Amino acid sequence: MTTSRARFFTLADVAEILNISAAQSYALVRNGELPAIKIGGRGQWRIEMAQLDAYIARMYDQTQAFVNEHPFTAESAFTFE
Repeated sequence: MTTSRARFFTLADVAEILNISAAQSYALVRNGELPAIKIGGRGQWRIEMAQLDAYIARMYDQTQAFVNEHPFTAESAFTFE
């Protein structure tokens, strides 16, 4: 992955940025959670930086909603969902 602010990322780049597997980044694209385009004769996936930033923002919003709906208590301290 290049460290300059490239406009598009590969699935491997996204996996590295999000600290997930390449298969997980592919699944995000294929299920529509992370908008992407296919380019070239081999149909390589590319994810625009703005789309990745928007996805991350949505995940923060969803996480905040989850936290608000499921307040932390002593009973939930050792329960992982």
